[in-house]
Amino acid sequence: MIQRISYAFRETIANFRRNVTLSVAAVVTSAVSLLLVGTTFLIQRAFDNLLVQWRGDVGMIVFVRPDVTEEARLFIRQNLESQPNVIDVDELVYLDRTQSYEEAKRVFAGDPTTLSLLSIDTIPSQFKVVPITTDAELVRSLANQYRTLPGVAGVSLAEDEFEVISTLSSFVRTVTIGMSLVLLLVAVILIWNTIRTAIFARRREIEVMKLVGATDWFIRVPFILEGLFQGLLGALVSCAGLWGLNQAWTGGVAGFKPGTGVSSLIVPDSYANGVMVALLVIGAVAGAVGSGVASSKFLDV
Repeated sequence: MIQRISYAFRETIANFRRNVTLSVAAVVTSAVSLLLVGTTFLIQRAFDNLLVQWRGDVGMIVFVRPDVTEEARLFIRQNLESQPNVIDVDELVYLDRTQSYEEAKRVFAGDPTTLSLLSIDTIPSQFKVVPITTDAELVRSLANQYRTLPGVAGVSLAEDEFEVISTLSSFVRTVTIGMSLVLLLVAVILIWNTIRTAIFARRREIEVMKLVGATDWFIRVPFILEGLFQGLLGALVSCAGLWGLNQAWTGGVAGFKPGTGVSSLIVPDSYANGVMVALLVIGAVAGAVGSGVASSKFLDV
């Protein structure tokens, strides 16, 4: 068993040396495509952070002071529910202070100064309101009315820029995913072609191995490992590039003044690390698939 494993790795390294140009091309293409995939995930998370408060068609948020009494909170809810012609009462959602703080940690992920001023005891709870009317003036009038209620800390409205951001997010996601899938397909084809070339270059050796009783899988494994390593190397390069991009972006956004809202676009390192793990898996699978198909198709030499 140890001899077979040693043979597989020796042949994999030898194949790399025989096809250096094609191998490098496959690795670079894999790296670029996977970098685009990873960047897509980070961009989408950044937009999600910015729009997290306004998910589910939420058009207005009524913030309730943390020291409000239960009677005052119920009074605010009753006032909201008394407007069934303006808001969707069934979609009315209340976030207590714990839930509001968890949301704030994501919204202010890149603004530690603002986040440090908040805690579960000091953060306001909130009612998320979904308007059913298309009359913007009526919604603004309702917001002004709620601002005067006892216990209300403030009211925020989803302005037009949030629709623009949401549309831009969808456009960027579609374009980058499309480009990354095309490049990933190109990388798989390059790996496929590299393995095909390697098989043709060793066709006499493969014939001899078959004559002495070597099985197809014994011959095929080094080629599959070669493709797997090419995809994995490309994924490692893309991870390095993604880490550098995320660090540069985080450093650039940190230069903005606190409270501008731009800090929401920062992606936490924990999420970026998860994306990198996903890229390693995708790269290895793509390489193994490309080489596996090629070795199966062209092994009968």
